[in-house]
Amino acid sequence: MTDTTPPTVNPAATGAASTPVAGTAAATGTARATGRTVIADTVISKVAGIAARAVPGVHALGGGAARAFGAIRDVVGSQDLAQGVRVEVGETQVAADVSIVVEYPLPMSRIADDVRASVADAIEQLVGMQVAEVNVAVVDVHIAGVDDDEGSAPVATRVV
Repeated sequence: MTDTTPPTVNPAATGAASTPVAGTAAATGTARATGRTVIADTVISKVAGIAARAVPGVHALGGGAARAFGAIRDVVGSQDLAQGVRVEVGETQVAADVSIVVEYPLPMSRIADDVRASVADAIEQLVGMQVAEVNVAVVDVHIAGVDDDEGSAPVATRVV
């Protein structure tokens, strides 16, 4: 069913998407209060980020610079759930780009496929929008024990 109510806000101007969400009066055709549901792009990015992190084998999201800033945020007790995720939102569809770090020695293609499915399902179920595509970029591999110890071991001095 198409939403024929006049928009109260311009979603393109606010950086948010608006769509009839499944289960609402606009989507089901039931007689209830009318209006628009506006979901900000940042919310959709967070939903995608949470879904991607929930996939077994995903160590982290984002490239090197994003993870460095994330480490600083972790020290101050903050977390960016949308780190490593970029979404493009249309009227009824979402496209997402997700950058992941995979645990070694897991099969990267399978992890990427699992991330793609998890992100698409989360956006469709929680946001109520169609997913046009989910692109997954494996930007690094995490080797337990090796990568964990980087920078934490004391550096031996060569001079006394």
